[in-house]
Amino acid sequence: MRDFNEANVTDAVLGRMAECDDPRLQAVMTSIVRHLHAVVREVEPTMDEWNAAIRFLTETGHKSDERRQEFILLSDTLGVSMLVDAINNRKPSGATQSTVLGPFHVSNTPRKAMGDNLSLDLKGEPVFVSGRVLDPDGRPVDGATLDVWQTSGNGLYDTQDPDQPENNLRGLFTTGADGRYFFRSVRPMPYSVPTDGPVGRMLLALGRDPMRPAHIHVILAAPGFDAVTTHLFIAGDEYLDSDAVFGVKDSLVVTFVRQDDPEVAKALGLGNPFWRVEHDFILSRQRAP
Repeated sequence: MRDFNEANVTDAVLGRMAECDDPRLQAVMTSIVRHLHAVVREVEPTMDEWNAAIRFLTETGHKSDERRQEFILLSDTLGVSMLVDAINNRKPSGATQSTVLGPFHVSNTPRKAMGDNLSLDLKGEPVFVSGRVLDPDGRPVDGATLDVWQTSGNGLYDTQDPDQPENNLRGLFTTGADGRYFFRSVRPMPYSVPTDGPVGRMLLALGRDPMRPAHIHVILAAPGFDAVTTHLFIAGDEYLDSDAVFGVKDSLVVTFVRQDDPEVAKALGLGNPFWRVEHDFILSRQRAP
């Protein structure tokens, strides 16, 4: 086929994929081509607009590196990440709900002893976080890992802020037979997703708020259970209803209780006053494939 035109180009492209020997790839690409062509037919972009779209994607790639993933940010802010997450994490009732990974997770999280302080520079309001990792029947999960990371008191992750020590506010904890976890940290702050790149410019052009409510990231995993990527949000945060990446779920909103007790603070190895939060995570059992 040579005489491509507005009416037949979609079928022509799909026809070129007829010999694909990967059924899943063929199905995915067929859907992408059909929907992408439908968008073009609906909005009828000018050549200048089409070129602007190409530049946007090119700039998104150029902005991504080992410390920042602009394409994840794009997926997050368009709600795609939460949609994919929801489809892939249909949990039984009562299990800890999942939410977005975000662009600031790192793969080399340092292992910590239970109770260690995530904050290496101690900049921010001290907080003590504790709770249990449980199975669906309320029994403690031995050997569960919690990969934890968060912003500093200035609303920045260590990968964004050259003034923070490397691996500041990151830690990998493992529960014992009682399933308990506890660690010290600083109170996370609301922050803006990066607006110095193409995704940030898109948000501002759309009149969207780039802010995320304050939260602590946690990835939980244990043998025999489904891993879950989740957050702990702070009750009362002003951005809970306008999260730029659509990640808030009511079950993940917890109360940070202000404590003013010098003796307890000293026993916990924290400055006074401090914040305290208690939350249990519930893991769902792995199902047979």
